[in-house]
Amino acid sequence: MTVREPIAVVGLDCRFPGARDAQEYWALLMDGRDGTGRVPEQRWDAERYHAVPPSAPQSAREARPPGRSNTVRGGFIHDPDAFDPAFFGIAPREAAAMDPQQRLLLQCSWRAIEDAAIAPQDLAGTATGVFVGVMANEWAYLALKDYDTITARYGSGNGYFMGANRVSYHLDLKGPSLAVDTACSSSLVAVHLAMNSLRWGECDHALVAGTNLIMTPVINIFYTQAGLSAPDGRCKPFSAAADGIGRAEGVAVLMLRRLSDALADRQPVYAVLKETGSNQDGRSNGITAPNRWAQEQLIESVWQRAGITADDIGFIEAHGTGTLLGDFIEAQALGRLTSGRSGGSVALGSVKSNFGHAEGAAGIAGLIKAVLALHHRTVPPSRFAHDENPKLDLPGQRLSLLKSPLRLPSGTVHAAVSSFGMGGSNAHAVLASAPRVVHRTRPGAPGVFTVSARGPERLRANLLAQADALSRRPGDQLAQLCWTSNRVKSRLPHRVAVAAADLPTLVAELRKAAERGDERGATRRAAPSVAFAFTGQGAQHPGMAAQWYRSCPAYALHFDEVDKLLAPHTGQSVRDLILDGDPEIHRARLAQPALFAVGYAMAATLTEAGIKPSYVIGHSIGEFAAACVAGALDPADAARLVARRGELMETLPEDGGMLAVALDAAEVEPLLAGRQRLGLAAVNGPRRTVVAGDLGELTALKAELTERKVAARPLTVSHAFHSPLMQPMVEEFRRACADVSDRRPNLPFLSTVHGRELTGDQTLDADYWARQITAPVRFAEAAHALLTTDITHVVEIGPASVLTPLLARLRTAAGSTASLHTAHPGEHAPGHRPQQLFGELWCAGLTPDWDVLYTESDRLPRRLPPYLFDESFRAWRSGSAPDRPEPSVPPTGADAAVPPLTDRGESCPPTPAGELPDSLAALARRLVCRVGGHDPDLLHDDTRLHEDLGFDSIQAMELKTRIESELPQLGTLPVEELLESMRTVGDLVRYLRDRDLADAAVTLTPEGTG
Repeated sequence: MTVREPIAVVGLDCRFPGARDAQEYWALLMDGRDGTGRVPEQRWDAERYHAVPPSAPQSAREARPPGRSNTVRGGFIHDPDAFDPAFFGIAPREAAAMDPQQRLLLQCSWRAIEDAAIAPQDLAGTATGVFVGVMANEWAYLALKDYDTITARYGSGNGYFMGANRVSYHLDLKGPSLAVDTACSSSLVAVHLAMNSLRWGECDHALVAGTNLIMTPVINIFYTQAGLSAPDGRCKPFSAAADGIGRAEGVAVLMLRRLSDALADRQPVYAVLKETGSNQDGRSNGITAPNRWAQEQLIESVWQRAGITADDIGFIEAHGTGTLLGDFIEAQALGRLTSGRSGGSVALGSVKSNFGHAEGAAGIAGLIKAVLALHHRTVPPSRFAHDENPKLDLPGQRLSLLKSPLRLPSGTVHAAVSSFGMGGSNAHAVLASAPRVVHRTRPGAPGVFTVSARGPERLRANLLAQADALSRRPGDQLAQLCWTSNRVKSRLPHRVAVAAADLPTLVAELRKAAERGDERGATRRAAPSVAFAFTGQGAQHPGMAAQWYRSCPAYALHFDEVDKLLAPHTGQSVRDLILDGDPEIHRARLAQPALFAVGYAMAATLTEAGIKPSYVIGHSIGEFAAACVAGALDPADAARLVARRGELMETLPEDGGMLAVALDAAEVEPLLAGRQRLGLAAVNGPRRTVVAGDLGELTALKAELTERKVAARPLTVSHAFHSPLMQPMVEEFRRACADVSDRRPNLPFLSTVHGRELTGDQTLDADYWARQITAPVRFAEAAHALLTTDITHVVEIGPASVLTPLLARLRTAAGSTASLHTAHPGEHAPGHRPQQLFGELWCAGLTPDWDVLYTESDRLPRRLPPYLFDESFRAWRSGSAPDRPEPSVPPTGADAAVPPLTDRGESCPPTPAGELPDSLAALARRLVCRVGGHDPDLLHDDTRLHEDLGFDSIQAMELKTRIESELPQLGTLPVEELLESMRTVGDLVRYLRDRDLADAAVTLTPEGTG
């Protein structure tokens, strides 16, 4: 980090007239379109304040009658009142009191951070600065002029300072937070301050913004009276037709980082800020008049510090307002520096020709144009270039207006941007094209693409937006795009995950998910508790879980490690056996080590990804991997034991079998009386019992069951596992286990030998492992014990879905709501299982570390479309002063100035006079609704007042006052008690009940006003 370090533009978002986002902004510029239009009816009655029509004689238009504007046009953004308060945890009534510029800045900041391939949540608590250029707050003029209607919410809802502070607060950013007002140069001065803050180490990331909303005709009238206003509302910079300023709106945010940090994190970089500067005109020919010498000195000093000359400049984005005096002075100041160029003329332009002068957002509008031009290596044409003002002598200054787009040469290209304030505060910046960095891709690599949103409707909209954008991306970027989505798009509660290995499939599946209204899960508020259930023998198949090895780098590493542990005992590579699809996998001496390897590697992969088990359970051979995960067996010991176990079993005669019987264990046991060579092998659930033993006796038992019309199905196995026929190998295996330390598991271990959790001093010693060979697998009892705990998720670890169906049947009886997941469904499983499993677990509320699914080359940030917010909430005030402005919804009760809005813009239903609340819960919900302006249908016991409803200290005190008014028998509520009880709506209700108000609910006084 140095005081001259370049600063990278890594993310941006903007809204300007005719452009809802950066993509539309670039299209507007490249097409040379006009973004201006008539003053929307929503703003003010333009005709009421209009002096004379533009078609009137010149003398009439120059008369400038007082209190009038000479134009009914300007550059206005679409839906400036639309906001998503719930997304930011802001109560509707608070949002209705906020300056719309604050609302727009919040949403634009979020989108700019996402555009930088950063999850906004990751910046919480970091030294991230916020620098906002703003020169007007017309909302305050409209909202605060009626003193009787001012409430506490209007204090935090207005004021320049809150534009920056609001963003810092809601995103929990701890760096500098400044609002900058230098008039028209505000946002470029903000860039200058942010750049210095990054260089000095005050912050590590910086959000720089500019904002401007036109809500009243005040400045239009001022410009008209000062002779600065263009009658047609259009700026025509450097044109012979230039006749004044056309006003415009806009909001834009840049995300800045030190270039060295951005490159170290492999972030995409739009362009590089090499140098910025700011100065003042001082005492000149008028405080509102531009000063050529000050402009000249500033530009020259910035170029010198950037180490460039006029010959290095590829194009200049001028201040260019379209006033005759301003254009002339700026052209002269630039010309003094460019007229000596050794090459041809330098391209000159001003974005104000496309939609007008955005005032507080003007500097950042020009800067973003330059950033995008460097990024696309094309400079957009200048509107009105065909009518260049000859009096400016631009050719003599070696300056030229572009009549068509200019393709920039390869290599480093520099650009210069100017922004000058009406009071004499000037700013200038020099940019350079981003350094070229080549990154490897992995064509054909699969990934899981994640999309999340605050609600189902937003989820559908964002799914479609991502699908549309992905359809235009190179196919070899799939894994990188998926990884970026996991990093940036995975934190909100309503979720969809799609696993794919090619972009067309991914795009199609995202669109299908949007059409179907898929929503495969939502974040649980309760702390998750995960169990791993390890599959036993019988789940093996040729090529089992090979998908995991080929598509999950972390799994491959863990599998290779356990394969090395097994090889000395098996005499061959289990990995090669699986990847070759060898049918020898069914032999006991290979099946058991292979199942252990798969289970152990899967569990290690999930654990590495942060999916750590709180409980483990294993079915038969699955208990060995479970014991390793629980810390009761070393992997090396387990590898030796499972290899020896399989080897010993294979030496036994193949004269046994196993029979699945559709009876409960208690019904089967009497049938085994007198059959010495048969035994109960497994109890997997109600009517899910397995018998094992001598083939002859099994055949006789099956015949008897068939006669009784009881379903019985022989299993395809090589031996009669868990039966008396296994007894000859027990002592030999006990000796193999003798030198294994008998450690207690460090996790709850649900033993399928005992049918319950190991307790007290019980250990997994040699006796346990020897007994396990012949003892029945009491899975149903152990699983029931598991499902009656606080478990929230169960993941079956193994190459087939064997235990999951059993757990699903047992879950209901246990009264459990745990979600069930399968690591690998079985042979010929479609799709991409590691990716699908991670997506399922994430949709079910877990937070995996996605990196384990990707190689280093996959973990490259790529830009994705930023979040699409809900626009159903609206709050606006008409600017037709001096009449009293009307709020956007009818006022009710004592808070007439702050209408109790819901997120649909509706008022809360009033309680009829004299009606008594039916319960304390109903009363609490009504009061919470009234204070925050929420829809009462959206309130539940677990609704959090701060996080979900946006309650702050002001609203808490208002709620306290209302409770005391509605329940006078309660007396004065201690503030500390009330705040402690306000975590959720349910907590509030319980607090009231605890104060002996339950019986009073039927005798409450009628509801008061408000």
